[in-house]
Amino acid sequence: MAPIPTKYALLSLPLSTFDTGDKQEALDSLKTTIKPENGTILPFPVPNFKIGTLDALVQQADDLAKLGTACEGVVGKVGDSLRSLYEGNEDKASQQKMVNDKPTDQYLRTFNWNKVRYRGDRPVGELVDILQKELVTIDNDVKSKFNQYNQVKTNLATLQRKQTGNLATKSLTPIVNPSLLVQDSEYLETHLVAVPSSLKKEYLKTYETISPMVVPRSSIQVAQDDEFVLFAVTTFKKHSAEFQQKCREQKWTPRQYRYVEGGREEEQRELDRVAREEKKVWGEALRLSRTGWSESVMIWAHVMALRVFVESVLRYGLPLEFVSALVLTNAKLVEKVKAALDTSYSYLGGNAFGRDKRGKITKDDAALTSEIAAAGLGHAGEGHEYTAYVYYEFGL
Repeated sequence: MAPIPTKYALLSLPLSTFDTGDKQEALDSLKTTIKPENGTILPFPVPNFKIGTLDALVQQADDLAKLGTACEGVVGKVGDSLRSLYEGNEDKASQQKMVNDKPTDQYLRTFNWNKVRYRGDRPVGELVDILQKELVTIDNDVKSKFNQYNQVKTNLATLQRKQTGNLATKSLTPIVNPSLLVQDSEYLETHLVAVPSSLKKEYLKTYETISPMVVPRSSIQVAQDDEFVLFAVTTFKKHSAEFQQKCREQKWTPRQYRYVEGGREEEQRELDRVAREEKKVWGEALRLSRTGWSESVMIWAHVMALRVFVESVLRYGLPLEFVSALVLTNAKLVEKVKAALDTSYSYLGGNAFGRDKRGKITKDDAALTSEIAAAGLGHAGEGHEYTAYVYYEFGL
């Protein structure tokens, strides 16, 4: 049975909700709200940033919601790249998913705002721009390198098929003895034809008559595999095109081949060169994908921290007194986490978020709901469900 995917819930609540107004005691209180078997409560410290106008905060809430979606997309694409590099092996790919040299889960458990990279004295709008530019750079770098790797991988597969395919597709350079070919003739030309084994007898009976000017008894068997027999047959050049067309109509495959001295060695050198290049670019793609995972998850976590801050200001107002927390749970239990939070804190939404015993909203103040949506707060819950408190769910 496949393991249940990890799910994270990020939330904030006003400190006035709790008796003492102390953040640690607020976290302890949350631990009694959410049972240990349903999720683990961890602190998620969010700095106090510079606050602009209300209009600016509303715009930033909308920008951060879009940026969060973009982060999710980039993290997903980088994860797909890692799985692809390991031929779909999720365990090996997961071993590469480190953030700042920590396992991803540990990084989120111990998250702290990077004050060196994203100075807290910068305006929120400026931080949003920086994070967005970094995300675009990471996305482009990983995409470019992965496209390069896929191209090299395709080239290698093509060369390998030429070495290992059947006689209808593989390279004929190591198979055909040049002495079998009519060369440097003004009038005659030798064709190589791959005939399905089941059609061999039919071919031998009819090849001389399918087109004009086929040299009688010129057909020589060159090679055979499990599917095809390769024949060399000589015709006059002026009827070569017609002979090849008639072969195709008979479901025989004319092979394009021209003898080049040293061609066998050259093909092997090319195969070896591309194999070395594929190995080199694979390593580069792996290193860049690891960096891409680390950077994109780190950017996403900082975007989430900014979202918590901006929406907490819009919801709870000033002074900046709120506690933020990360709940580590899974896709199966996250609904229980949400239900427990709703039971304890839905009153924060006033009449707009009153719920009955089944958890359904009983009084919906349409005007207030519209104002919340206009303020960019409709992204707070999964599926754009309004919540009475700041709440996001995400998975990696």
